[in-house]
Amino acid sequence: MLLFPLARLARPMLGLLLTGISACTQIIKPGRQFTAYQPAPGPDYALPASWAALPSRLDSADAVPRHTTLRDQQQTAPADVFYVHPTTFFRRESWNANLADERLNRFTDASVIRKQASAFNSAGRIFAPRYRQATLYSFFDDAQSTNGRQALELAYGDVKAAFQYYLTHYNQGRPLIIASHSQGTFHATRLLHEFFDNDPKLRRQLVAAYLIGFKVKTDEYQTLRPCADSTQTGCYVVWNSVEWGNEYPPFAGGVATNPLSWTLDTVAAPASLNRGGVPYGFDRLDTAVVDAKVHDGLVWIHPPKPLGYPRFLLPGQPQLRHSFHIADYGLFYLNLRQNAEARVRTWQRQNQ
Repeated sequence: MLLFPLARLARPMLGLLLTGISACTQIIKPGRQFTAYQPAPGPDYALPASWAALPSRLDSADAVPRHTTLRDQQQTAPADVFYVHPTTFFRRESWNANLADERLNRFTDASVIRKQASAFNSAGRIFAPRYRQATLYSFFDDAQSTNGRQALELAYGDVKAAFQYYLTHYNQGRPLIIASHSQGTFHATRLLHEFFDNDPKLRRQLVAAYLIGFKVKTDEYQTLRPCADSTQTGCYVVWNSVEWGNEYPPFAGGVATNPLSWTLDTVAAPASLNRGGVPYGFDRLDTAVVDAKVHDGLVWIHPPKPLGYPRFLLPGQPQLRHSFHIADYGLFYLNLRQNAEARVRTWQRQNQ
């Protein structure tokens, strides 16, 4: 169920998969211990270059799928969106990404900022920090090692600093959506602990948190609760897309929200409720692309018939082959977009 848009990774690694080489995640394992690396310089969030998306400039978060009538509405949007992107760094040169890596930044912008963060550009102004994300292997690191944990801790430090800067310099009391995917959700879940769960004032600003693509426990927070319907505010939404009938023990017992009905029950929602998925090519809307049913921390779907919604084929990790992790946003793109708008409208009515 981890961790990032893998379509480009899959191409150079496909030969390894086809030749049956096992445990291929070892080829992306950094060659030295975390403490043997000098981390790249940290971000200065006063600099626009430290942000992948800001509402004051043209960037990938302003995009909308081609051949659709959707429009970027950030300039008049009533809310803000703080979006934490998933893992796009999987090389073995270090445990954490270098923010000066322009090739990586371009990939991040063209993939997840464009194809995930953009889902919110009709509901809010989008702020998406660059951060020294942990490399993909951090999530597969040996349980006896602290390398992956240390890499994730460094990454979270940047995300936290970005959010603090955002609150001080940009928010100005506006309603706020937290949005994330995969590694981004790993960090965003912690942000909610440290900033919202025990802060009534900030919690009143929370429209909703979309904590997609990672496990969030049902009792994760003392105060915050999962959203129970499509318009509740001050709550959080979670889903992980998997082919119907499959289990994933690491996520068992977690929260799962049905992104077609926006409920927590296990009633199957038909594909007719799917207002439009957006494939990886970001070039169309596919109505009724998949159904959805909550099951033990997962959202079961029947595989989509249109092309462009890839499975998570990571060499050496066959247990993930039923996962549609890469397409968590794309499969439900228009439902997500419209739901964010609806929750913002509800927040506005509640706070008039």
